[in-house]
Amino acid sequence: MKAGTALFVGVSLFFAVCASIYGWFSAEPAGTAVLVVSCLMSALVAFFLWYRHSKDGPLPQDEKEAPVHRTTGPVAFFPPRSAFPVLAAAGTALLGLGAVYGLWLFLIGVGVLAPGVLGFVFQYGARDTRSTHTAGEQNR
Repeated sequence: MKAGTALFVGVSLFFAVCASIYGWFSAEPAGTAVLVVSCLMSALVAFFLWYRHSKDGPLPQDEKEAPVHRTTGPVAFFPPRSAFPVLAAAGTALLGLGAVYGLWLFLIGVGVLAPGVLGFVFQYGARDTRSTHTAGEQNR
C-alpha cells in the first residue's frame, strides 16, 4: 500500500498545483472548483490507503520477492455458462431504446431486464459457498 499511497499523494499534489495555477490565471470559478474537488478526492483515497497501511501493516505486494499465492485473495466459484447476462443486456438495450421511442418499448425492456437481473442474483443462490479457497491452497 506504500506505492498506492505515494501515487495518490502525488495525484493530489498535482491537482492542488493545477487548481492554484488555474485559479490564479482564470476568472472562471467552476474549473477551480472541479480541480479542488479532484484534489480532495485523491487526498481522501491517499489518506484511506495510509490509514489501512498503518493499521494492517505491510501487505505482500509491498515486498519485492513476494510469492504470487500470498497476494491473491479467495478464489470464488465461476459459473460455466449462463443465459442471464444476454437477457440482462437485451433488457438494458430495450430500456435505452424505450427512453427514445416510447413507454411501450421501455416497459418491454423492464419485462426483459427483470428476469435477467433476478437470474443473476438467484441462479446459484442455493450453492454451498464453503468450498471457496485461496489460490495458494489450490496448488497444495
